[in-house]
Amino acid sequence: MDLDLLVSLKALSDASRLRIVGLLAAGRQLAVEDLAAALDLTPGTVVHHLKRLRDAGLVESRPRPPYVDYSLRLERLAQIGAELGRLSREQEAADGIDMGPPEADWARGRAGRVLHSFFEGGRLLSIPAQHAKRLVVLRFLAETVFEDGREYSEKEVNALLVVRHQDVASLRRYLVDEGFMRREAGVYQLLPRVDWPPLEPTA
Repeated sequence: MDLDLLVSLKALSDASRLRIVGLLAAGRQLAVEDLAAALDLTPGTVVHHLKRLRDAGLVESRPRPPYVDYSLRLERLAQIGAELGRLSREQEAADGIDMGPPEADWARGRAGRVLHSFFEGGRLLSIPAQHAKRLVVLRFLAETVFEDGREYSEKEVNALLVVRHQDVASLRRYLVDEGFMRREAGVYQLLPRVDWPPLEPTA
């Protein structure tokens, strides 16, 4: 296994560091004092955890005298997701497992070919520009990333989507605008599947 991946996973294995990542996952920039107050930890403890996360390439800092703001490197989380996906594919290949698109009827035929083209081991390679193909990708994400009936904060949505693709803002917006999810007062939830938009023919 790649050494950098091991360092990153070890950095994420601590509960306090995971809570820090959760606070930063919404794209906010927070100072040590803000994190310490939110987590009920001493500033010294927060500094220690931030150093571990920074050494793993998971956070970055920016001076804001007299403070220093920290933010999450979403691209690094995306890389970790891609690397874990690669390891999973290698293990699946060794075990003779074929991880194709979901077994639902809608994901066969043309839709299935779209998923095979745009996904690699569960990782979205790019967001389709063509509307019909984008609907296929969004439906796949809605079905595989989120749970029916559960409410999600924006940072939870970001944390779940970044494992699939680093442009979480676009995916989040598309899921709402296209009618797969609703957003009310900063809370996200899947809409009933009967209300999801029908798939369009793809070229």
